[in-house]
Amino acid sequence: MIALFLRDLRLAIRAGGGFGLGLGFFLIVVVLVPLGVGPEGRTLSLIAPGILWVAALLACLLSLDRIFALDHEDGSLDLLATAPIPLEGVVTMKALAHWVTTGLPLTLASPVLALLMNLPGPGYPWLMLSLALGTPALSVIGTFGAALTVGLKRGGLLLSLLVLPLYVPTLIFGAELVKRGAAGQAVATPFLLLAGITAGAAALLPFASAAALRVNLR
Repeated sequence: MIALFLRDLRLAIRAGGGFGLGLGFFLIVVVLVPLGVGPEGRTLSLIAPGILWVAALLACLLSLDRIFALDHEDGSLDLLATAPIPLEGVVTMKALAHWVTTGLPLTLASPVLALLMNLPGPGYPWLMLSLALGTPALSVIGTFGAALTVGLKRGGLLLSLLVLPLYVPTLIFGAELVKRGAAGQAVATPFLLLAGITAGAAALLPFASAAALRVNLR
């Protein structure tokens, strides 16, 4: 499974499978919002947590259709499904590779981009913490959506429609965690809820994704 993880990382870097794509989109959104809303610092600081999280969510969404599509096209997915390793492990490694090439760069770059949104100083560590805690859930949920739509022609739009409603709780509690942290308020509730969503998604959705793949590969 480690070899599969490293293979997906190489594909993401060499074939444009998401590495840099999400980060570039994140940068574009964060640069354009102040141009559209205006440079007034108070307004930007109020909307910064929500805008940063929406941009991160959409950036993660960009490369979801590539998680299984390339393997399905060249027949590798059929070989993985019949390999002696559990299909649940394959799904987990692909979700992890997606997070490393998409969610992790967004988390590391978020403090720099938050400067453009005039995020209050106390909110920076909470922004990084919320993204580090929430983006794994986005990758796992996105992998589930990709498993449901694998093999469908033009399944990217359907994938977005399936995944976006499932992303909403992560978006709400992630942005709320940053908002409360920046304002110096209690953060225990959104932190625990965000952690619970990530833990629940990581524990349950690989099995659901593997089941969806088995159905689609019949």
